[in-house]
Amino acid sequence: MKSVLIHLRLPFSLLLLPVFLFALYAIPNVNVSQVILVFIILHLFIYPASNGYNSYFDKDEGSIALIKNPPKVKKSLYQTAIILEWAGVLLALTVNIGFTICVIVYNLLSKAYSHPLVRLKKYPIISFIVVFIFQGFFVYFTCFVGFEKSVSEFNLQHIIAGLICSCLIGASYPLTQIYQFKEDASRGDKTLSMFLGYKGSFVFSALVFITGIILMFLYWESQNQPFKFYIFVACCAPIFTYFNWWFYKVIKNKANANFSNAMRMTLLSGLIMLCYFTWINI
Repeated sequence: MKSVLIHLRLPFSLLLLPVFLFALYAIPNVNVSQVILVFIILHLFIYPASNGYNSYFDKDEGSIALIKNPPKVKKSLYQTAIILEWAGVLLALTVNIGFTICVIVYNLLSKAYSHPLVRLKKYPIISFIVVFIFQGFFVYFTCFVGFEKSVSEFNLQHIIAGLICSCLIGASYPLTQIYQFKEDASRGDKTLSMFLGYKGSFVFSALVFITGIILMFLYWESQNQPFKFYIFVACCAPIFTYFNWWFYKVIKNKANANFSNAMRMTLLSGLIMLCYFTWINI
């Protein structure tokens, strides 16, 4: 059970909470009980199930996201992931049918990412596009459908917000793979970070994040609340500082593209985004 809990990576699920919070901000009148239910379904069932499912088929022996020394996976991990996945689907039915369909689609794409019969992870561009769309924009849309019930209110502002979420997820994506080249190659995977190389991963990440910043400016300008954009930029200052320091260290010595530095980047950016999107809701 301890091994299973470690591989479910519940704390990692919370790093995806900013997408949920951004979608929540967009809903003027919310049903509190429904919001709580959507949170529970995604963050305590669907995301952990996806983490466990991926861990089971990856069978990592080296460090993975938030786990420096992953324990050996067992059949119980796969069983737990399937139980959580379908428990989440059944709970989603109590929200609405649109939300349920979105959850099922997310589950299918999550499986395709790591299952040996498909394993999108082997294809650097396709895997990035899937993560970019389905962990960012699509999760925003899924939350919106869970809160709002109808897609008729999903307008241009929501599309921009969803794309911002995709950029925030997409910017961190290659940097979470940058220390796993050897292990990924041993399984025949070619991740985006391997495709781009060490320097390319940082440059790509910066370009995607800058795109997100531009979209964030357009979003808040359209709502006549530019001060929220400037607060966002101020919040990002520690992220920019650490990113540039780490990039400099990697240029000097590729050994600095390691698990510890990658997780510091992930936690720093994740927690700052969590604080920012919590603040706009408050």
